[in-house]
Amino acid sequence: MASKRGALIVLEGVDKAGKTTQCKRLVQALQQSGRPAEVMRFPDRTTTIGQLISSYLEKKSDLEDHTVHLLFSANRWELVPTMKKKLEQGITLVVDRYAFSGVAFTSAKPGFCLDWCMKPDVGLPKPDLVMFLKLSPADAALRGQFGEERYETSAFQKVVQQRFDELMKDTSVNWQVIDASQNIDGVHNNIMDHSLNAINTAQNLPLGELWK
Repeated sequence: MASKRGALIVLEGVDKAGKTTQCKRLVQALQQSGRPAEVMRFPDRTTTIGQLISSYLEKKSDLEDHTVHLLFSANRWELVPTMKKKLEQGITLVVDRYAFSGVAFTSAKPGFCLDWCMKPDVGLPKPDLVMFLKLSPADAALRGQFGEERYETSAFQKVVQQRFDELMKDTSVNWQVIDASQNIDGVHNNIMDHSLNAINTAQNLPLGELWK
């Protein structure tokens, strides 16, 4: 009999909401409880496409906005075979940003609509759980190193937040909103509860396809 599949768990939020810290904490907690888990992060800056994105985000190069969006999407697609393989092996993947970030950030730019931004990611592996770490742009701006990368301005992050609110209306995706202004332990406990539920549910269900 095939092993039960792992869950695909995504953490989303505006910049500096604490996603990276919470992804690491969640993976450690799952591993300590005997559940195989690994962290993934998008964009994955180690691939060839990821390196192009990285130099753009660090303001070392300029790319046309449609091109950037498609590169972010391509960066997710190139890791799909790896993701599917790990999930099939029973490993739960905790993903720091996914297609939702790609859509929210590009559609926050002038001249872009949600519909166009979603199309390149239709059919990606569908997360079993997406947790949105909610933090006001004002609070985010007070956190360390804010403003170092291209999109870290409070005005832009505010529009990004509105786009996420629109994406969260989609009931085909299992969204949970987490109050990221709590202390780190409070946020972690919240995330852990939702994650264990998702892992238990996912093991008996086939992996879905996003936005299909």
